[in-house]
Amino acid sequence: MSSNVRFTEFKSDKQPTWCPGCGDFGTMNGMMKALAETGNDPDNTFVVAGIGCSGKIGTYMHSYALHGVHGRALPVGTGVKIANPDLEVMVAGGDGDGYSIGAGHFVHAVRRNVDMTYVVMDNRIYGLTKGQFSPTSREDFETSTSPDGTNQQPVNPLALALASGGTFIAQSFSSDSQRHAEIVQEAIEHDGFGFVNVYSPCVTFNDVDTYDYFRDAIVDVGDDDFDHDRTDYDDAKDLILDRDKEYQGVIYQNESSVGYETREGVEEPMTEIPDGAPEDAMDLVREFY
Repeated sequence: MSSNVRFTEFKSDKQPTWCPGCGDFGTMNGMMKALAETGNDPDNTFVVAGIGCSGKIGTYMHSYALHGVHGRALPVGTGVKIANPDLEVMVAGGDGDGYSIGAGHFVHAVRRNVDMTYVVMDNRIYGLTKGQFSPTSREDFETSTSPDGTNQQPVNPLALALASGGTFIAQSFSSDSQRHAEIVQEAIEHDGFGFVNVYSPCVTFNDVDTYDYFRDAIVDVGDDDFDHDRTDYDDAKDLILDRDKEYQGVIYQNESSVGYETREGVEEPMTEIPDGAPEDAMDLVREFY
């Protein structure tokens, strides 16, 4: 790791094709700033992404990266971190990628508590496929596939994380650049699975959950005049289940958390594979065949 890395070193030479004004620009910039502030550099960083607008992020960031299939970014990130604990692993996704087809992987990644960071760009709509409602869309949200509203309660990703045993649960707003970067930085520094759900407005297909809406609605739990203990499970639960407000900040953190790989004694990279079969492997094979 290096202490002299600038966040611009994480920018690749590929120009983003996101719509002008997309919240994902701010989300990505905050991720790069957080990586630089924590002493990481592109040579020790691995970014995994799935499908959707958010899935392009590995192309736009200068690091090791893998653009996987829909909803499967987290198991790939888990495998990378277990195989090489020395890498800083950051998984990026969207609300459709993470909370629909990838919801099962999300639950199990949270409970395993592998020491990596998961940043979800939540725009409450499917943007890449042209504006269908997503798992986090409002019940009355009208789209091309829900002209009368979705008639479904939106998924509460923070509640899902808390119920799955999450040890670091946070929320940020892509337009609040400094605060967003600070929150992602804390997620990286957390020993265990750091989860950040990011309000990342879609300026093309979502005219309800806009920048103006979030600026007016967000309540920052880190403000001096806001009484919140991030280490108090019940306090965090009350905030997470409050559907009337949009909260920003670290909602819950278990400060006694120990990452899966540390707990299981996975300390050395498994990238060096010795020649030949492991000792006594053939005897074991002959015993059963």
